Amino acid sequence: MQEVILALSTIIAIAALGTLLAKLIKQPPIIAYLLVGIIVGPLGLKLIGPGENAEIVQLFAHIGVAFLLFIVGLNLDIRIFKELGKVATGAGIAEIALTGGIGFVIARLLSFETASAIYLGAALAFSSTVVVVKILSDKKEIDTLHGRIALGILIVEDIVAAIALMTLPLVEQGGSLTLIAQKFGTVLGLAIFIFVGTAIINKKVLDFLAKSQEALFLFGIAWALILATLFDALGFSLEIGALIAGMSLASSPYTFEIAGRMKPLRDFFMVLFFVFFGSQLATSVTSTLVFQALLFSGFVIIGKPIVVMVVLRAFGYTKRTNFLASTSLAQISEFSLILILLGYNLGHISQELMSLAVLIAVITIGISSYSIYYAHSIFNALAPVLHLLESTKKEQKQKVEEKYDIIIFGSHRIGHKIIEATRDLKLKILVIDHNPRAIINLQEKGYDTIFGDAGEREFLAELPLDKTKIIISTISDTQANLTIQERLKAIRSKATYLATAEQPYAALDLYKSGIDYVIIPHHLGGDLIASIIKTFKLDQTKYTKLGKDHLMKLLKNKENSTYT
Repeated sequence: MQEVILALSTIIAIAALGTLLAKLIKQPPIIAYLLVGIIVGPLGLKLIGPGENAEIVQLFAHIGVAFLLFIVGLNLDIRIFKELGKVATGAGIAEIALTGGIGFVIARLLSFETASAIYLGAALAFSSTVVVVKILSDKKEIDTLHGRIALGILIVEDIVAAIALMTLPLVEQGGSLTLIAQKFGTVLGLAIFIFVGTAIINKKVLDFLAKSQEALFLFGIAWALILATLFDALGFSLEIGALIAGMSLASSPYTFEIAGRMKPLRDFFMVLFFVFFGSQLATSVTSTLVFQALLFSGFVIIGKPIVVMVVLRAFGYTKRTNFLASTSLAQISEFSLILILLGYNLGHISQELMSLAVLIAVITIGISSYSIYYAHSIFNALAPVLHLLESTKKEQKQKVEEKYDIIIFGSHRIGHKIIEATRDLKLKILVIDHNPRAIINLQEKGYDTIFGDAGEREFLAELPLDKTKIIISTISDTQANLTIQERLKAIRSKATYLATAEQPYAALDLYKSGIDYVIIPHHLGGDLIASIIKTFKLDQTKYTKLGKDHLMKLLKNKENSTYT
């Protein structure tokens, strides 16, 4: 036991160092964990190999998978399909079929056996929900149109992957089509029962549990493991049970709190899952293996986005939306790794194919992380050659009048307060946002709005920026703000331009471009608090009254769903 504890301690220590290095080069932690697995596996320090160490790490890995899929399920709110159900379902299924089919053909041309080619094609078809959601959230693009399209496609992929994980063991057991249909019917019925049951008791039970943060945290753990164990005991996969457990709570008002509290626990177990999978790179890294990994990775990084862009073009989106959504999907998924591992455990594929999957994961997740972070700059560079991917249809746009006093880019948080203030001044305002839900909310309140992306030069050319007195961008994307400034210079606009930056160094770049004033939210917050302290001094009653006024505004905004 002491040897096991020492091995686990060493693995966690190396993983911690790897995570720090990954952060320095802007890589997701998954890359570090996979590489750590290679280091501590049979090709390296041999801390994970045949014996007790491997069994315990594999046990922790299974628990990590359950927690991962539970939290993924928490993000799979089916209500998103009310907005983008058609495009998400159509594009998701088409992407899986086309990418998986092309991957299968490439594998067969490289002389892979049929079973191996099928597994490899399926693995290439799925993209990483964990990586995409994390990076788009960091960039504050999860609620943009391209972010929602990418998330919708990922939901479809995750559902298909979960079905595959459930079906494979049934096929292996020699189940007939009738038996498989019965199993699916049982899962569907059980899932419906769980969804209906949680919808009925959700409110009362979770409201009661939410009074204690510890109780809510323990409920999340128990709910994930109980349903995962139940589905496993009934002959289904542990993964589908954990996913359904999360999806059943996805519409709960406590979803984010449960996910937030479980995240550190999930991260610990997920370290060991990806480390364990990385350790499965047990074969020699030959030139043939590297060539195959580079070839399949090239298809995932370049070919898969092209497939998605072609599919999205048919739905009428612009080349910019198509490009930004598709480049988000240019990697293989954690589901891909789970599927490959399941195939190996069932004896369908070889150790060499597992090693190939590990290399493809490392390459595609690593490169796609950079391509997502710098997607806007990459698009601007490639825009002239992407005209073939421009749809002949038009995205929903609202007619623009010839003249406005103020044009505001972005209605979230800061933008919301500015919109309220300018409306009181009885000025003519146009609000521009790339979030479909925000546009709908503003239109219901009687605002002039237009759906569009501030970073798209062709879109900016359609706006009456030359006849506007003040232009305000509450978007913290430096490149988008600079693109607006370039347009203002090109048309020799005399409008006052206010932009937003999260960090001082970004603000300096904006000032150098000639922008009149740069909003830095945390600086303004500090100035406001300093001003309040100077005014109120030590008078507690004034602070209390200010707090009550603030609370009333927050509650009002929450009721109106104006911002979060």
